[in-house]
Amino acid sequence: MVFCNGLDSVKEMIYLSVRDTFARRGISVLMVDQPGVGEALRLHGLHAVHDSERWAAAAVDYLETRADVDAGRLGMMGWSLGGYFAPRAACYEKRFNLCVAWGANHDWGELQRRRLAREGDRPVPHYWDHVMWVWGKDGMDDFMSFAPQVTLRGHLPEMDIPFLITHGANDRQIPIEYAYASRDQAIHSPKLELKIFTDREGGVEHVSSDNMEPSRSYIADWVAETFAAMGNGGTRAGRRGAPPA
Repeated sequence: MVFCNGLDSVKEMIYLSVRDTFARRGISVLMVDQPGVGEALRLHGLHAVHDSERWAAAAVDYLETRADVDAGRLGMMGWSLGGYFAPRAACYEKRFNLCVAWGANHDWGELQRRRLAREGDRPVPHYWDHVMWVWGKDGMDDFMSFAPQVTLRGHLPEMDIPFLITHGANDRQIPIEYAYASRDQAIHSPKLELKIFTDREGGVEHVSSDNMEPSRSYIADWVAETFAAMGNGGTRAGRRGAPPA
């Protein structure tokens, strides 16, 4: 599994959160600081890009060089804003065989418009300065004109692999309506599942930050079962063409 970050998490947070959850099921995880986060941004000046398949392809290229990786069974997942990055990447990087969105960040660009209208220039200290830094934008006008590109609308029909969406019932960062939108638009996924975590199970907040265990084990079990059903060599899909500009 290639596991990417959200807006402001780092690969070390992924490790501390999942630890050996996947390894105990025989699944390796490549945890990446993609452009816009962690070392990629802070040490190398790589800003986030909306077409995440560009850097996801580099991760697959690397994994295909390793003799200890089954290149026919590769998955893509991400949490928070990674709930946009991972599905976007899996729609167009056809070497992935399954995808998980840990938090259905279906239309992050629209969410920024709502946030600006609701909270103005102070949603949290330095929020707008931070997102402009992440995306490499020079000012609010530049950022707000760019933000609508960060959406899964119009892209999810390209999702032709198994797709799991998880979401907390009380997620106050991503509207629950986005989870249903992602589910409803992934019309070509052969195994599509939406799991909403409720008070009964725990994990109801944003990416289950209140109780991560139910969701991480649920995701890992789903991934293991889906890979196992593929058999050796996986079920690699053929490309259907390049994404829209």
